[in-house]
Amino acid sequence: MAHSYNPAPEGKLSGLVATAQESKVVISEKNEQSLKDLAFGSMAGVAGKFVEFPFDTVKVRLQTQPLDVPIFKGPFDCFRQTIRNEGFFGLRAQDAIREFVAVPDVNGVEAPLSIPMLCLSGGISGVFASMVLTPVELVKCKLQVQQIGHLYTKDSKTGPKPKALHSGPLSVIRHIYTQNGLRGFYLGHFPTFLRETGGGAAWFGSYEAVCRLLISREQAQAGPGTTVTQSDLTAPQLMLAGALAGMAYNFILFPADCIKSHIQTQDELRSHHTIRGAPALRQGFLATGKEIFRSEGIRGLYRGCGITVARSAPSSAVIFLTYEMLSRHFS
Repeated sequence: MAHSYNPAPEGKLSGLVATAQESKVVISEKNEQSLKDLAFGSMAGVAGKFVEFPFDTVKVRLQTQPLDVPIFKGPFDCFRQTIRNEGFFGLRAQDAIREFVAVPDVNGVEAPLSIPMLCLSGGISGVFASMVLTPVELVKCKLQVQQIGHLYTKDSKTGPKPKALHSGPLSVIRHIYTQNGLRGFYLGHFPTFLRETGGGAAWFGSYEAVCRLLISREQAQAGPGTTVTQSDLTAPQLMLAGALAGMAYNFILFPADCIKSHIQTQDELRSHHTIRGAPALRQGFLATGKEIFRSEGIRGLYRGCGITVARSAPSSAVIFLTYEMLSRHFS
């Protein structure tokens, strides 16, 4: 029995074609917006790191100085000694290493995420960020302390200033790979993982929470009939939210960052100092944390916290302001 072929009505075919074309347009627009978010986040990160990095150098050097006889009286003394011995560029040692790590926007376009969901998203992003940041932070920290080991000896004022162990990031990378292979690049990964997951949750959650508080205040003043959104916030308001978010990011799990700095620099400094008279052998996360706590108590785990929180305020403010302004202008 023959079957006749009945083509679909022309109107129905036209409707299907139109729907397919609309779907392609929507997907294309979403992909384009994702690329823009990534680009804007990268540019914002570059701007923020230029502001932040000198403070980061001071923080690492405060964290890794000897536990028994600190060589710096505080952040300002560390600034002074670094500039005197190495010049201003000593503060910016290998500044460009971390500047191109960007975290794209986690907000959906259909409906804003709740604060708990934003915190969860930020924490998940921190899990993956730690995989990238651990090798980068390892190289950065080794470069930041390589020329201050001589200060740990008693003849630091009379002895000659030693030659730098590494000429730059590539020299450190070659040394790590030669000594420990690929595994060596993940020394200190666990404390970095803790810092980035907790910090990422605090960073995104705090920023959005402050923005929504500011929006609610502006909405109350605007009165009925006017809808205030995040795009209506002024630059100072965005910078305030960004500054508070940056401070929350760095403060919430600062002891993990302190332990990370000790772990990642112990090879460079082991020949110059010991912890409570014991040889500075390579130690893990718990052993390093216990040693710091026994030597200085809780204060030792927060060494450098003040300068870190202080540096994070302008840095994070610049990052979020740059991102928001670029998004408003190009999106």
